[in-house]
Amino acid sequence: MNEEQLADKSNQEILVHLMENYGDMVLRVAFTYVKQRQIAEDISQEIFIKCFKSLDTFQNRSSYQTWLYRITVNYCKDYVRSWSFRKLIPLSVIHRDSNPNYDSVVSHVVKQEENRLLFNKVLNLSVKLREVLILYYYEDLSIPEIANILGVKPSTIKTRLHRARKNLKEGIEGGILFEK
Repeated sequence: MNEEQLADKSNQEILVHLMENYGDMVLRVAFTYVKQRQIAEDISQEIFIKCFKSLDTFQNRSSYQTWLYRITVNYCKDYVRSWSFRKLIPLSVIHRDSNPNYDSVVSHVVKQEENRLLFNKVLNLSVKLREVLILYYYEDLSIPEIANILGVKPSTIKTRLHRARKNLKEGIEGGILFEK
């Protein structure tokens, strides 16, 4: 269902569409902020409640996806500011569903472990670097889209991406990523 078709639907139908198409995205973004799956799930529910209550105010100046990203990022930032958590260790890492072809079980396990270690390294970045990295690489958003969502200039996004990549590279080259 495209954006034009959604305009003719009821708020309940629009909400169902948004939850089905963007629910995983909302959960991943929330997880990048709080680093705990259960809390991220609770936040996701709150975001969709807020979205439902705000559907009448949607003005079609952006896509529903961009609008939902903006609500998600703003809600997560407010949550992090209001909640006193620091240095939480994630119990699991959220991965996109995928079914890649691996040569063997061993290579599959090694690849999963490498991805887990890399994602944990990403989670150790500052929120500003982490959110840009997640939106760019995990959500496949463009620099202008991220700038619009976060309310900053595209040059700021480029700088944050550069710093995030540099920090990750230093961690990998220094062996930090592969330490236990």
